[in-house]
Amino acid sequence: MYARTIDFSRFSSIRIGPVAEVAVLEAGDALPAGHTLVGGANNLLVGPNPPPLAMLGKDFDYCRIEGERLVVGAATPTGKLLSFCKRHDLGGFEYVAKLPGTVGGMLAMNAGVKTHETFDRLLGVETEAGFVPKAAIPHGYRFAELPGVAYAAHFVLEKGYDAHLAQELLKLRANQPKEPSAGSAFKNPPGDYAGRLIEAVGLKGYRMGGMAWSAMHANFLVNLGGGTFEEATALIELAKRRVFETFGVALELELKIIHNTH
Repeated sequence: MYARTIDFSRFSSIRIGPVAEVAVLEAGDALPAGHTLVGGANNLLVGPNPPPLAMLGKDFDYCRIEGERLVVGAATPTGKLLSFCKRHDLGGFEYVAKLPGTVGGMLAMNAGVKTHETFDRLLGVETEAGFVPKAAIPHGYRFAELPGVAYAAHFVLEKGYDAHLAQELLKLRANQPKEPSAGSAFKNPPGDYAGRLIEAVGLKGYRMGGMAWSAMHANFLVNLGGGTFEEATALIELAKRRVFETFGVALELELKIIHNTH
């Protein structure tokens, strides 16, 4: 294990956060007590005073075929996984096109697009306690309760990469803003869309300093330049309050906030 200095205002996809020392775990290392894993920082909003942080190193960045399963290290970028599937004509991962982050992040939030989710093809995960089958991991729409640190994921191996499906799923992302963001800010409530609700309460395009609810897709919190953690959290609270007051719907965050409150 070694330490790496990371500037989260450059490293995180939303371009917000402090410069912090991050513990990098390699094979054989355990997550130090009290540390929070950050992965690729694609769905994270890191506050100015974060708890101790950690991430997985290069030992966990790999894709390989083992018998009838695909085994992928949790630090593997989604783009690398997609390239591997194309090269080996493997199906079932077309949805990760333009899905930023790492496989660990995909597991932690059961990431997906429309009807495609990470856990659909999952067999189980390798953790510090050994292999844990999918059936033993509580999961659902955009959440998973991983049993500790996931070092690798085992997936069903299926032949046949579907380029047409990949293109169709890419079109679903065409309405996503190009500015720095942490992806969808809120989970879609049952039978509705967070973006529709935020737009309905007049917040689509609403700006506070350097941060705004995107004028392209209201469920994306975007950094227009120099946005701060305080502006981002203020917009999040404003949206939650207005949507609840108007519709009685309690929006649930999809992005993760990492910040010490004391």
